[in-house]
Amino acid sequence: MSIVERFELRRQVDDLVYRFRRQIGQDGRPAYKREDRDLWIVRSEQWGWISVLPEDGAISGRPWEVLPQNQGDSPPEGVWVSRKGDKSYVYDLVHI
Repeated sequence: MSIVERFELRRQVDDLVYRFRRQIGQDGRPAYKREDRDLWIVRSEQWGWISVLPEDGAISGRPWEVLPQNQGDSPPEGVWVSRKGDKSYVYDLVHI
């Protein structure tokens, strides 16, 4: 499987699209930064690929159907869920 340089998270409820690009994270490991703000998707040993909130590092999103041990070198395509406060959304992650 090849390394993904870019992907989109497409929100199912209203088709809003967030674009992410591969970069090196603060820990020196590959990660993906949202193009329009400081929001990262990083690889966690315990959780696999997750999105984290910049203010406190809390998990704010993750793949719904792919277990961490089945995830590769890039965030898996498919259904992702997010949570911030009392709101939750469903996205489709699509490699581009």
